[in-house]
Amino acid sequence: MAEMTALQKKWADDRKETLPDVEKTTKLDPKNLDESLLERIPKPTGWRMVVLPFRPPKKTKGGLYLAEKAVEKQQVATVCGYVLETGPLAYYDQEKFPHGAWCKKGDWVVFARYAGARINIEDGEIRILNDDEILATIKDPEDVIHMV
Repeated sequence: MAEMTALQKKWADDRKETLPDVEKTTKLDPKNLDESLLERIPKPTGWRMVVLPFRPPKKTKGGLYLAEKAVEKQQVATVCGYVLETGPLAYYDQEKFPHGAWCKKGDWVVFARYAGARINIEDGEIRILNDDEILATIKDPEDVIHMV
């Protein structure tokens, strides 16, 4: 293989500097949440809960990198989320929830596409949902196909 010209080397170096590091983890990954970020997230009141919507990977299984806009669009359209916090009255009503809570802090849940209030925060968004807006619990959000 022929050696690169000076112009090709410069282009390659410039390209390395401008490409974002898509493998780098985001702060809003449930595995990487630190206490300072959790302290800044609104505390739910009453029967509400704070849910972090699932953010799909930036790299597909086939090795293609998705544009940031496409990843954001998928996050907005997602129906899966990670329960960050529950309010003091969530699942408290024995008449409404005779078998106890449907989910707890740390669970992955499914909710309706337009459910809850969307709040933009650093690196993404969170949703504040009512306790009865949870439709199901799941083990892994990547098991659900996310359509945009």
